[in-house]
Amino acid sequence: MQRFIVWAFALIASLFLASSIHAATLSPEQVVQKIADDLATSIGDHRDELKNDHEKLIREIDAILLPHFDIEYASLLVLGRNARAATPAQRSRFAKAFYNSIAHRYAEGLLNYTRGNVNVLPFGGELNAKRTIVRTEVVLDDGKKVAVDYAFRKSVGDEWKAYDVIIEGISYITNYRNQVDAEIKASSLDSLIERLETQGEKALEAMEKKAGS
Repeated sequence: MQRFIVWAFALIASLFLASSIHAATLSPEQVVQKIADDLATSIGDHRDELKNDHEKLIREIDAILLPHFDIEYASLLVLGRNARAATPAQRSRFAKAFYNSIAHRYAEGLLNYTRGNVNVLPFGGELNAKRTIVRTEVVLDDGKKVAVDYAFRKSVGDEWKAYDVIIEGISYITNYRNQVDAEIKASSLDSLIERLETQGEKALEAMEKKAGS
């Protein structure tokens, strides 16, 4: 599961290399197809440099991902029922801290991306502004194909933004919602936010290990 999550976040970080103009005019399926191709060229040209400079890799991901990923909406879904009791300031801090932890946790997955790893499947449904799914297959090194789907929604300005990754039928939002809920019950939302802010990927990794034990 961990390996699949790395691949999923490698691709989702790649989905947003297109300009804001392209993102606003292309369908979600077209965005995925175009960016899957662009990523291979972009990473291929700087793989060694980025491999040796983790902070630069993170800055690249931030520049690519932040404008086109609905972090606020995704974080509300991850918080689940805990979002109702949280203040706006807590929700904002959690969104930023959780995104930063995710970015650091899975950043190096981008370095493994090569052309041909991702097959975008034909889009068979109607575009839905609240939830549109783009389905892909990720081909691993051993040839195994993993189903990885991406949930998009239209945000302000009619721009398509991704907010969820579904790996072999398992939503990352649902997966982390359960982990976050357990952490909040064991301590508090403020304590969780502080751990994510100060420990970042280590706090996220500890949360994942606890959930898997």
